[in-house]
Amino acid sequence: MMTNILIVDDDIHILNLLTIHLSKDGYQVFQAKDGVEALDLLQEKSCQLAVVDVMMPYLDGFELTKKIREQYNIPVILLTAKNQIEDKEQGYAAGTDDYLVKPFEPKELSFRIKALLRRYDSRADDSVVRIGHTTIDKKSYEVQTGSRTILLPLKEFELLYFLMSNPLQVFSRDRLIEQVWGFDFSGDERTVDVHIKRIRERFSTLTDDFQIKTVRGVGYSLEAKRS
Repeated sequence: MMTNILIVDDDIHILNLLTIHLSKDGYQVFQAKDGVEALDLLQEKSCQLAVVDVMMPYLDGFELTKKIREQYNIPVILLTAKNQIEDKEQGYAAGTDDYLVKPFEPKELSFRIKALLRRYDSRADDSVVRIGHTTIDKKSYEVQTGSRTILLPLKEFELLYFLMSNPLQVFSRDRLIEQVWGFDFSGDERTVDVHIKRIRERFSTLTDDFQIKTVRGVGYSLEAKRS
């Protein structure tokens, strides 16, 4: 099955250049000249990845990325002409997976697309995550540690599953809320702290396969025990 890539840029030359290059790589490419057009296209076509320019009329790349995140589980690469750290921060806050500063080589974009598609493919396949003697199964919603099976409340399960799927990565409370509770969550960051505390209390006496560390001023990270 052919992989569909959406390219969103108000520069027709960039659209055409990337379409030619990515088509040679075997992708089916769909073009949109702004964010509104991109959202319309995503409703009609099933795309596996989006390449989004930051500076666009009607709906900029940051806002478009947020909207894609709300509705679709596909990776997003942001393109920008600026190399400002603030833009990168805003891009990652919006939910982008990767960032590329113009001008760039089309070949570099190809590498990044391949890497992201691999990452998302493996994430989709891995309904069971194992750390040491502990496994967490997204299909049965069970956690198995040694010979014991634990059934967690839904949000605790989803929080633990996300952290176990991404060990050693540090996630802010905002990112965890986004991932587990969704963008329309109306509570505050303390909800994350309460759920982390409950998970720690449940597993501290059951296993030392993993620990959820507090990274001061940032958020949380799950560390696996070194064998």
